[in-house]
Amino acid sequence: MSGFPFEIHARDGAARTGILKTPRGDIRTPAFMPVGTAGTVKALTVDQVASTGADIILGNTYHLMLRPGGERMQKLGGLHRFMRWVRPILTDSGGYQVMSLSQLRKLDADGVTFRSHIDGGEHRLTPERAMQLQADQIGADIIMQLDECPALPAPRETVEKAMRLSLDWAGRCKRAFGTRDAQNLFAIVQGGVDPELRRISAEALVAEGFDGYAIGGLAVGEGHEAMLATLEVTTPFLPQDRPRYLMGVGKPIDIVESVARGVDMFDCVLPTRAGRHGQAWIESGSINITNARFAEDTSPLDESIDCPASRDYSKAYLHHLFKAGELLGQVLLSWHNIAYYQSLMQRLRVAIAAGQLQDFREQFRASQRA
Repeated sequence: MSGFPFEIHARDGAARTGILKTPRGDIRTPAFMPVGTAGTVKALTVDQVASTGADIILGNTYHLMLRPGGERMQKLGGLHRFMRWVRPILTDSGGYQVMSLSQLRKLDADGVTFRSHIDGGEHRLTPERAMQLQADQIGADIIMQLDECPALPAPRETVEKAMRLSLDWAGRCKRAFGTRDAQNLFAIVQGGVDPELRRISAEALVAEGFDGYAIGGLAVGEGHEAMLATLEVTTPFLPQDRPRYLMGVGKPIDIVESVARGVDMFDCVLPTRAGRHGQAWIESGSINITNARFAEDTSPLDESIDCPASRDYSKAYLHHLFKAGELLGQVLLSWHNIAYYQSLMQRLRVAIAAGQLQDFREQFRASQRA
């Protein structure tokens, strides 16, 4: 597999900045992908998402499989046309739901059977079906292998079993995916926080040959320091010339530190989920806009960010919207949070290109403690 062209323009230590070139547009790295689980980045239009500088979004195979369904999605022209997003889309394979919906699924060596949380119907997901859904029916640009992702902490034998099953499924996904010029297939490194299992997984996947490599099974209960330590022992085994994607991460400090360890792509529901609950991310960390101290605060969330939600509305007004139960509050905070994350990625790209990432990290950590 050759993959979309991935140009690395600058390095600073293990960190890299560059461009992943896809038929639907360039993805500037390091990149943050807003999560559009069910065909929408919650509370936002695609134009609002694009205005933040997002080059790519994420969709979820499991949820789209349940509704509107793969066959209907294909009939309607695929996810890009369905939701009016013209830029690249990456789809999660449904492997995360193997963990998060463990009470609603049965796992075996061939695949996983889910009982729908919507209507109780049964849905079978195998590596081959995951490829059909993502590549042919949803029409994603970057497709993820089906994997098993155990929650942590877990016994080593449980983590190893999941890792080896994921390796088997990776091979089956690659065979089912075949050769496609306009789509890429990413493998997922598993192994919990065990360095040896991570090495085994990474080396086997690299030998198999994929268009990109994700690091899965983190941000699932192991903690910040253990996550970073796992990255440090995993990324050295991944190809320098292919993109690296840390799945489901995360908080801004997690992203900054992971970029320093060689990660290129991220996704997380946090910006929009936090926004719907009155939490806004700013340079000093996060604030709860419903706090009484914002009731008469006429300052914006961050006037340096080129986003109306960040720049044009006072904290007092946002406070009022949440207190009054107005939906606009959720929209504006979600929009701001996505814009803040995209601003952070741009600043990381600039710092790497200038060889100043260490200074940026130190200043960022200091601001988070303020």
